[in-house]
Amino acid sequence: MSKRSASNNPSERLSKLLNSIENNEKYDETKKKVSRRLDESMDCVDDDLYQASANKTTSEGPRDFRSEMELKTDHENRPLWVTPDCHIFLESYSSVYRPAHDFLIAIAEPVCRLEYIHEYRLSAHSLYAAVSGGLQTQDIVEYLQRFSKTTIPNSVIEFIRLYTMTHGKVKLVLKHNRYFVESAFPDVLKNLLQDSQIQECRVITTENNLNTTITTENNGIRHLYEKIDRDEEDLEDLKIVSFEVLQNKIELLRKQCQKLKYPLLEEYDFRHDTNLKNLTIELRSNAILRPYQEKSLTAMFGNGRARSGIIVLPCGAGKSLVGVTAACKINKSCLVLCNSNVSVQQWKQQFKMWSTADDSIVRLLTSDDKETPNDSCIYISTYPMIARTGQWNEKTKEIMKLIKNREWGLMILDEVHTIPAEQFRKVLTIVRAHIKLGLTATLVREDDKITDLNFLIGPKLYEADWMELQNLGHIARVLCGEVRCPMTPAFFQEYISGVHDQNRLVRLCVMNPNKFRICQFLIRYHESRDDKIIVFSDNTFALKTYAEKLGKPFIYGKTSQNERLQILQDFQRDPTVNTIFVSKVADTSFDLPDANVLIQISSHGGSRRQEAQRLGRILRAKKGTVPGECNAFFYSLVSQDTREMYYSAKRQSFLINQGYSYKIITRLENEGDNLYFSTEEEQQQLLEKILSVTVRNDREEEESTVVKKKTNKPKHKLFRLYRS
Repeated sequence: MSKRSASNNPSERLSKLLNSIENNEKYDETKKKVSRRLDESMDCVDDDLYQASANKTTSEGPRDFRSEMELKTDHENRPLWVTPDCHIFLESYSSVYRPAHDFLIAIAEPVCRLEYIHEYRLSAHSLYAAVSGGLQTQDIVEYLQRFSKTTIPNSVIEFIRLYTMTHGKVKLVLKHNRYFVESAFPDVLKNLLQDSQIQECRVITTENNLNTTITTENNGIRHLYEKIDRDEEDLEDLKIVSFEVLQNKIELLRKQCQKLKYPLLEEYDFRHDTNLKNLTIELRSNAILRPYQEKSLTAMFGNGRARSGIIVLPCGAGKSLVGVTAACKINKSCLVLCNSNVSVQQWKQQFKMWSTADDSIVRLLTSDDKETPNDSCIYISTYPMIARTGQWNEKTKEIMKLIKNREWGLMILDEVHTIPAEQFRKVLTIVRAHIKLGLTATLVREDDKITDLNFLIGPKLYEADWMELQNLGHIARVLCGEVRCPMTPAFFQEYISGVHDQNRLVRLCVMNPNKFRICQFLIRYHESRDDKIIVFSDNTFALKTYAEKLGKPFIYGKTSQNERLQILQDFQRDPTVNTIFVSKVADTSFDLPDANVLIQISSHGGSRRQEAQRLGRILRAKKGTVPGECNAFFYSLVSQDTREMYYSAKRQSFLINQGYSYKIITRLENEGDNLYFSTEEEQQQLLEKILSVTVRNDREEEESTVVKKKTNKPKHKLFRLYRS
């Protein structure tokens, strides 16, 4: 099937489609009143969930840093501004942008990367990652001074020294299925053992003395690093002290050591490990790594050993290839954990596509496939399968015993942002692995648990710049639009009628007749261009109603595995199936490379992660497109003057910080031609159908977008506005 580029004449065709200049029709007096109240309150009211994850601002207002930052005479040739509050601003148009960017990625966390100015922030975790990657305190300070337009504030230098001098001195090692804390600094371990919680983690022996061994291995925990990306260090005799720790206390140990500013360094000398058998696999000749993939792997194997950590790449940028390459390089038994059975099958395909591994090496554990792991294999399963605590049948019980009672060279954690969840984090103590590699496109959660990954997995090793990959053609160039859909009078009157049924309010927003008509118009328009369209809806009632009315296939939680695979196969291969409707089950792990249009009609509140993950469904690079032109389209349909607008702004914040921008679209050309629900009679029938849905039906909505109401928690002020 032939694919069209974004437009033969972009300026002309897109202006017709995205005509957002014309004003909407006047609202009735009720709508005007609610709109004014919404605008007045939006600036002063923040949702608790969003406030916890947003960047904090001080009450002092703007600060004058000139007394602490003396401008250098040659500041025009330097790209950085380093402020006393540890924020760093990078000029992306500087002639030395590239080395400065690579340096900042190694030592700081990106906050916001717009077209011309990038903002980064030094943190304890980012400095830990820098030290674990091989940089020393003096290296960080020296390069900051070279790149900075001003003198480095003393507070920044003190902060760097505080959080780098202690990092890398303590190491967690797995030997013969037993965990040990090792260090070349006896005093450090003695200080750690003074802590009561760390004492609880120690294995009780007849002698409480520290074990001492002499080793000639490169343990990487003294001053053996000189620069990042350096090859194997010279061997040197080291006196190593250690003590054994309990496996079920590993998480507590990691957390407490991090709190005491002695984060545990996890490295694996896989080349000299003779206990685990080699996989004897290698990359195929068609596995060609892109520069950013090589950089991410260099951060993982920088000193000749593998280190635990997290790699962040956009959806469609080749995270799976990075994981396969890491497994081939370590060449030991590998456990891969992911979210769903569909993802398990995709990882199996990736290993067979990019490496010489065959079915005898790649083994699966799902509800449908229960293959016994070999002595040396790549074993792929899901988080729920490994974390499950219920009853097993005899075969599964035996398989789980084999998984738990052996050492794994590498554990790959796909969509690692899900690991902090209570039901999933336990897999890290169930499974013994020398090294852990976390992969994700969205290192963000709507709670405070995302920082737990620093001690659960390890530091962030690498994070790619989305806009840079887009400009290089490695991912699609996406046009993002927020399409505001006015509520019809009948629907809006019902919305503000004072009903406290949250599920009903959600249905009224998503089933807004104007939203349905705009969705139908966009589908019709893009199908005429032979585009491949995915329509997302978290609300199952709306998902079924839209899909059945428009005659399109749909996938949701109750869709069988075989039916899912058949629908996805038809979507990719059948030229007559150009649109599918999906629920949130397709947020991650659905690989649809031909999809280039996404329409979102319902979402999960203000989840920034979900917005980015859904954008990722259309981010794979498209063939045959004109450089510089948009070749993918992301539409978020929002019912105007409802809480959907409030959540929409929150959802977009992550992508905006990555450099994306949203066009506000208030009207589409010719949107009223031969569309459903054009008459008041049709709209009234639809409203009656929505209101007839019972409470029991709501409870059966397994994928409802409404968050369960917590006891003793007051309603958000913004929600009360619509019911007053």
